[in-house]
Amino acid sequence: MQTRSLIRILGLLITIFSTTLLIPALIAALYDDGGGVAFVQSFIVCVIIGLFCWYPNREHKRDLKVRDGFVVVVMFWLALGSVGAVPFVLSDKPDMSLTDSVFESFSALTTTGATVITGLDNLPKAILFYRHLLQWLGGMGIIVLAVAVLPMLGVGGMQLYRAETPGPVKDSKMTPRIAETAKALWYIYLVLTTLCSLAYWAAGMTPFDAICHSFSTIAIGGFSTHDASIGYFDSSLINLICVIFLLISAINFSLHYAAIIRPKQMLRSYFKDPEMRLFFLFQLALVVIVFSVLYRENIYNSVDEAFDHALFQAVSVSTTAGFGTQSFSGWPLFLPLLLIFASFVGGCAGSTGGGMKVIRVVLLFLQGARELKRLVHPRAVYAIRLGNKALPDRVVDAVWGFFAAYALVFVICMLALLFTGLDDITAFSATAASLNNLGPGLGEVAAHYGDINDAAKWILVIAMLFGRLEIFTLLVLFTPVFWKN
Repeated sequence: MQTRSLIRILGLLITIFSTTLLIPALIAALYDDGGGVAFVQSFIVCVIIGLFCWYPNREHKRDLKVRDGFVVVVMFWLALGSVGAVPFVLSDKPDMSLTDSVFESFSALTTTGATVITGLDNLPKAILFYRHLLQWLGGMGIIVLAVAVLPMLGVGGMQLYRAETPGPVKDSKMTPRIAETAKALWYIYLVLTTLCSLAYWAAGMTPFDAICHSFSTIAIGGFSTHDASIGYFDSSLINLICVIFLLISAINFSLHYAAIIRPKQMLRSYFKDPEMRLFFLFQLALVVIVFSVLYRENIYNSVDEAFDHALFQAVSVSTTAGFGTQSFSGWPLFLPLLLIFASFVGGCAGSTGGGMKVIRVVLLFLQGARELKRLVHPRAVYAIRLGNKALPDRVVDAVWGFFAAYALVFVICMLALLFTGLDDITAFSATAASLNNLGPGLGEVAAHYGDINDAAKWILVIAMLFGRLEIFTLLVLFTPVFWKN
C-alpha cells in the first residue's frame, strides 16, 4: 500500500476543496448576512489540514494501483465530509452540534438530502448556498473532478474513476483518456446546471433560488432554500421543470455525451439503450399508479392538481431526489411505502441518482427468470441478454453479489436504528432513505432528522456513505484479503 502517496493525494484534494469555501464567503459579503466569517475560518482550517498532509509527503509520487484507488476514495469522502462540517460547527446561525454538523455535511455530499435544520427561510444566504454547493459537488463526485486536475499534479486517475463512478460497469470510458472523460462529464454537468437555473429563473424563482435549486436538481440531491421545499413556490411550471431535469439527470451521462457528439443520431443514442427505456417505463407506471390512487381517494380538489402532485412526487422520490410539494407521508399508506420501495430502483447507472440502479434490478429479474427456466430444462443453456448483447456470467454474478451486500447492509443498519430506540416505520424508512440517498422518510423523519437521537444519526451517516460509494467500494476495505500483499 502506497501510504505516503495516498496521504499526499488526500492533502491535495482537501486543499482543492478548501477553495470552494470562499464562494459562500463571497455570497455572505454580497448579501451582508454576517455568515462569511465562519467560511473564511473554515478555509484556513482546511488549507492547514491539506498542507499538513501534503507537504511532508510531497516527493512521494507513485502510480496508483486498484487497491490504492479504493482506499483514497473512501479516505477522501470521510475527510471531505468531516472538513465540510466545519462551517456548520463555526456558524452562529444555525447553532449546530458536532453530530448535526457532520450529518448535514455527509447528507449534502452524498446527495442524500436529509436535513437536521429547520427554519431554512431565515438562515443566512451563505449557509443556504453552501448546502447546495456541497450537493452539487457530490452529485457527480468530486473525485471525478479531481481526476481531471490531478494528472497535472503527477497523479493518474483511472483507479480513482473506477472506484467512484456509479454503476455496475466500471471500465467503460467515453473518451480514451480518463482526464478527458472526467472533463466531458463535467462539461455536461455544467451545461445542464446552467439550463436548469435559467429555466427556474424564467419560471419565477429569484436568481439565488434558481441557482441553488438547479444545483440540487442536477445533483438529484433534494435540498431547498425553504422549509416547504419546491412546494413553497406553488407553481405547476416550476414543478414540471424540476421533473424534466430530474429525469435528464437520472439518465446515464454517457448517453448525453453520445447524443452531443452525434447530434444527428440523438434520439437513437437514447432510445436504443435498454436501461433508459425501462427507466422511463418504470417512471410512467409509477406516475399512473400514484395518480390513480390520489384521484380515487379524492385527496385533491381537481384532476390537474392530483396529476401535478402525482407526477412530481413519483419522479422526485423514485429518482432519489426527495424534493416535495407537500409531505407524501400524509397520503394513504400504500403510496408512501410504494415510493420508498421505488427509491431502491433509483436512476440509471452512470447518473447522479441513488438506489441500486435500474440496470441491476433488470439483471436481477432476468437472472430470476433464467433460474425458473432451468428448473424446467436443467440441461438447457440460457444466456442473459440486454438489448442485443449477451452478458457474461461474471457481470450477473457481480450484480447478485451487490444485491446480497445491499440487503445485508440494509438489515444491519435498520436493526442498529431499532436498537437506538426508533420505531419500526422510522427505522425502516430512514435506512432506505439514507442507503438509497433519498432523504425524506416516514414517521419521525418525514419532515426532518433533527429529532432523532445522535447515535441514530451516526448510523445513518454510515448508511449514506455505503449508498454513495455503492456498497462494495467501502465494504471491500473490511475484507482481510484486501490488506494482504
